[in-house]
Amino acid sequence: MAHTEHRTPPPVVDLPAGRLRGAVEDGLCVFRAVPYAAPPVGDLRWRPARPHPGWSGTREAGADGPSAPQMYREGGDPVLGGHGSPPFDEDCLTLNVWTPAADGAGRPVLVWIHGGGFVSGSGSLPGYGGASFARDGDLVFVAVNYRIGPLGYFSPDEDDEAANPWLSDQLAALHWVRDNIASFGGDPGNITVAGQSGGAVSTAALAGHPQAEGLIRRVILQSPPFGLDLPDPDTYRERTAVFRELAGARTAQELRDLPWPALIGATGGLFARTARWGYWPTPFLPVVDGVTLARHPVEALLHGSAAGVDVMIGWTREEANFGFALDEGYAGATREQVTDRIAHTFGAEAAPGVYAAYEAARPGARPADVLMDLITDELFRVPSVGLAEARADSEHPVWAFQFDLQAAAYDGRLGAAHCLELPFVFDNFEQWSPAPFLDGLNPAVRDGLARTMHRAWIAFVRTGDPNHPGMPQWPPYEARTRTTMRFDAAVTALDDLAGASRRLHEGRLRDGRLGEGRLRDGRRAE
Repeated sequence: MAHTEHRTPPPVVDLPAGRLRGAVEDGLCVFRAVPYAAPPVGDLRWRPARPHPGWSGTREAGADGPSAPQMYREGGDPVLGGHGSPPFDEDCLTLNVWTPAADGAGRPVLVWIHGGGFVSGSGSLPGYGGASFARDGDLVFVAVNYRIGPLGYFSPDEDDEAANPWLSDQLAALHWVRDNIASFGGDPGNITVAGQSGGAVSTAALAGHPQAEGLIRRVILQSPPFGLDLPDPDTYRERTAVFRELAGARTAQELRDLPWPALIGATGGLFARTARWGYWPTPFLPVVDGVTLARHPVEALLHGSAAGVDVMIGWTREEANFGFALDEGYAGATREQVTDRIAHTFGAEAAPGVYAAYEAARPGARPADVLMDLITDELFRVPSVGLAEARADSEHPVWAFQFDLQAAAYDGRLGAAHCLELPFVFDNFEQWSPAPFLDGLNPAVRDGLARTMHRAWIAFVRTGDPNHPGMPQWPPYEARTRTTMRFDAAVTALDDLAGASRRLHEGRLRDGRLGEGRLRDGRRAE
């Protein structure tokens, strides 16, 4: 948390739910752990978010609240250094607000939905602090906590309203922003929602949701894994049965009676039971139930009111290196193993040719490199390009980007991995100091690229166009040019940057087959 200034009186706002007292941090007004929905505890576990009952007196909002319960490893991980730390508690439906002043200025609003594979993360992580956006862009920044893992992406009940608690939380937060953000100096009619990875899936789901119609003007989608095949309830029920078994609960009531640490403990077993070689592990997934979530989020951006939302979308050049490049079990992958994995997507007859195409695109590629490029394309790059293709030349264009700056850590093995763009977008490297993947970057290159990206995000939030005087011209993605901004040591707008991947997967793009697998026996089965 930033240094709190004691000479300036703390800001106070009066909301329908009650009075809030925040803090002044480095000249900004900050309100932390602001409740936007009732605590989802007791009978409200796995239920849709309910309105908060409010409070009497003045509620202190100067310190972060608990994050959503999740798996936690002491010492962190070798890439991010960790993505969520104690305290954890089911009473986690809160958000943090950064604003230049709690006044009536009507500033644009940026709502951040964190990612984390649907199982980790927190809106109060230092790296997701909104100080840089509030200060540099004169914006109001809101970071949201929501239910994740077994408490957010699982339901023991066969109930039309019980699926996808995570989505009900985010909708409640969005409505809270609409109803309350003017008190924090924000404009409820000018809301941009941004998210990364699983948070980008959430962002797309919100943009296309009937309960959010008219609330979102723009979205920023960073590394959305739109290639995930999202199950229907019948398909997902097989996985929930496995989780019930791992948790040692025979009935829905027994699950409700378990303390949350027991549910988180069973998550590790679900990772093991659902893992499949060559696939990104996703033990919990959004469920397309036709009620709470009507269609795959990537499709939601092509229909109805979401078709009028401005979109910025992008990916990193080597997304999959995040999960696979440092895993010795994949370093020794053989050509035969990878060809077999390719066959799951392209068929056995086409697999050798697809392998050769990937190999030719990366001189000196090992089988593990081919596998990582395939996963990057399947899960991230190609479906993102598919969205850009579908919306090209529409009245509401798409701005597309690829983040190419290679990490120096681990002798460059991570490349431009998943998540690496985050500290550049926020331009707050001091808040990412525990993250090993930033070690060894040239400070001049790092800071120059961060300044360019950060300002582009601010420009898009403020105007719907990411161009600003400090960068080359960034045209929208059009069918004729397919212009994509390449963020690297040199920032360059290139035509059809993802063309090789697009052409290799064009049959799947044309037929809409970007996530064909189904869950069988608790496993992904593409």
